[in-house]
Amino acid sequence: MSHYSGCMDSQKPHFLEACFLCRKPLGYNSDIFMYRGNTPFCSKECRQEQIEVDESTRKKSWKMSSSSSRSTRNSDPKDSTSNKTVRTGTVAVA
Repeated sequence: MSHYSGCMDSQKPHFLEACFLCRKPLGYNSDIFMYRGNTPFCSKECRQEQIEVDESTRKKSWKMSSSSSRSTRNSDPKDSTSNKTVRTGTVAVA
């Protein structure tokens, strides 16, 4: 009786084998800096760089969504040059 177990060469490496950002191998007995639950980094600096990239991406996404909704709210096209963006809300940092 034989069972198909898939191709052994196509297995993905374990997620804790290398730094998510720089791909440096993570040592067996070294510190691993985690971010968002299951994303490993070799150092605080690599983790911080990824956090900053994520924040930048999130801000760009927020700006694009708010500018598209703002443009649909403009009723008079000649007043569009005098519109100013005002941000309100709460920011939570963990």
